[in-house]
Amino acid sequence: MPDLILILTTMPDDDRADALARTLVDERLAACVNVHGPTTSTYRWKGSVEREAERQVVIKTTRARLGDLEVRLRSLHPYELPEFVVLDGKASNAYGVWVDGEVRPR
Repeated sequence: MPDLILILTTMPDDDRADALARTLVDERLAACVNVHGPTTSTYRWKGSVEREAERQVVIKTTRARLGDLEVRLRSLHPYELPEFVVLDGKASNAYGVWVDGEVRPR
């Protein structure tokens, strides 16, 4: 079974979240990107507590594509320090094979 991972990040609005999702899939860095509806994030940044509307983004890829995906995400992301959380995933063999096939460089 392919080494499936999920990457969590956030984006400030729909347009930038959608553009990120499309780019990562077009460039075969992700097989699928889910953009969740509006959410509110509360966090500490540079000594202050901040509260912002964001979109949670879930990226499905393989560990083999992790390095390239991270470089590309950081180049596209508007935040100084984007969220980049990597979770190990377990999927059905068929889904894992699909993800692997979609992110394999051509």
